[in-house]
Amino acid sequence: MNLTDPAKIRAATTYNAAADNYDAGFWDRYGRSTVARLNLSRGARVLDVACGTGASALAAAEAVGSDGRVVAVDLAEKMLQRGRVKASALGLSNIEFRLGDMTALGYPDRHFDAVICVFGVFFVPDMKALVAELWRMVKPRGTLAITTWGARLFEPMYSRWNEAVRTERPDLAAAFSPWDRTMEPEAVARLFEDAAVAAVDVVAESGTQRLSTPDDWWTIVLGSGLRWTVEQLGPEAAERVKRHNLAWARTNAVGAVETNVIYAVATKPAAVP
Repeated sequence: MNLTDPAKIRAATTYNAAADNYDAGFWDRYGRSTVARLNLSRGARVLDVACGTGASALAAAEAVGSDGRVVAVDLAEKMLQRGRVKASALGLSNIEFRLGDMTALGYPDRHFDAVICVFGVFFVPDMKALVAELWRMVKPRGTLAITTWGARLFEPMYSRWNEAVRTERPDLAAAFSPWDRTMEPEAVARLFEDAAVAAVDVVAESGTQRLSTPDDWWTIVLGSGLRWTVEQLGPEAAERVKRHNLAWARTNAVGAVETNVIYAVATKPAAVP
C-alpha cells in the first residue's frame, strides 16, 4: 500500500507509534457498544474500517459466529498485528486483519451485512465521500455504524495539554483537531444526509475514563491521536509537557477525563424489485 495523502500518512504514522499503549484505554468499551447497536445475525459478513487493534471487529466476530466473517482494515500495521494476537487468544478464526485504505477497498456494491467505523471517519478530508463509499458496500436491510467523539474530549486534561504544548511549540498547539468536525449530533446527522444516507439514528452518550493515577493520562496521550504531537515535540519537550500535565492533574485531584461519544446507525432499505 503506497500512501500519498498527508492526512493518511499522518494517521498511519501516529497509530503505529501509539500501538503499544493503545489497549490501555477505553477503545473496547466503545467498540463493543457500537456493535451491540447493530443486532448482528449469525453468519453475517461485516467490514470494520479504521479498526485499530480490533475493539469493534473482535466483538463483531463473536456476534456473527463461526459461519460469519469479519474483515478488519486499518492503515497501521502495528495495530493490525496486535489485533491478530487478540483474535488468536480469543480463538476467533472468522476475522481477517488487513492493511488497507478505507477510502479505496474495491469491494463490490452491497457486499456486507454491516459496515462499521469507530473513531475513524474524521481522519479523511472528505468525510462525505467516505460515508457514501461505506454505504455503497452495505447490503439492502444492512447497517452502517459510525461512532465519533463528542464534545469536550479528554477534558479537563485536554485543555492543559494544549496549554503545555503551546508553551513548547506554538505551531503544534491544536487550534483545530480532525474530530472537531463531528463533535455534535447535528453535524453527524448532516454528514449522513450530505452523503445521501437516509434515516440515520444519532445518539449522543456521555462517558468518562477513570484515572487511577495521573500517569494514566499520559498513557492515554501515548495511545491516542495525541501521540503525533508527542513525536513532533521530541523527547525533552515532550517530557516537560508530561511533567506540566501530571503536576496539574495532581494539584487539581483529577480522577477522570471525559470520553463523550456519538453513535450513528443507518439501515439500508430493501432493494426495489
